[in-house]
Amino acid sequence: MTETRTQQQAAPEESLPAQYVNYVFFKLDPLWRRMSDEERERGKREFLEAVEEHSQEMLLRSFSLMGLRSDADFMLWRIGYDLDAFEKMTSALMKTGLGRYLDVSYSYFALARRSIYVGEHTPGFENRRYIVPGEGEYLFVYPFVKTRAWYRLPLEERQRMMDEHMKIGRKHYPVKNNTAYCFGIDDYEFILSFEAESPEKFQNLMMELRESEASAYTELDTPIFTCRRKGLTEILESLA
Repeated sequence: MTETRTQQQAAPEESLPAQYVNYVFFKLDPLWRRMSDEERERGKREFLEAVEEHSQEMLLRSFSLMGLRSDADFMLWRIGYDLDAFEKMTSALMKTGLGRYLDVSYSYFALARRSIYVGEHTPGFENRRYIVPGEGEYLFVYPFVKTRAWYRLPLEERQRMMDEHMKIGRKHYPVKNNTAYCFGIDDYEFILSFEAESPEKFQNLMMELRESEASAYTELDTPIFTCRRKGLTEILESLA
């Protein structure tokens, strides 16, 4: 039996630990702003202490969406190797004074994997087994689903279209893509996040990708979240 490229790739990586990726978006209850200054300060302090206590076993980045969307105020990007750590942190956060006034409006969960459309000669930033976040000021996050027709195409045909796709992406470097795979473990196939210096640079990339051949096989790529990287203390202060 002929092995698929996915099977061939999986074999040498089976011994590597799985890297879990989570984007969790929080929305503040307006009742929070009606509380006394003392209660709000105590609630924010409890929240920060809970993050500090439970973030030792993961990579954590915080982002603000204040004023950019109506359904989320901030987001935590968590990357780690232990799902218990994710669960314990979330539980601790929601028990704080601030956490009692937060709703999780979206939460995307996925695994990091090396793409089947890259090879040994692909540049390192596209050929990673694990996601390694950069220092971009902006992060653009969205779920992604390919049409079923895409997977009925021969692998060589898909590779040809993805070669064009990746070539366009390299033209817009340093915009950096972090692809995580959630097929079978969440509602989508992929969760994509792009690090960029500005919304304009990301939009330029997306406008060119929209005209690529592979884009015709996109079934879903919304909602899209524009996230600004900020320290968590600054984010919480902006909540009032």
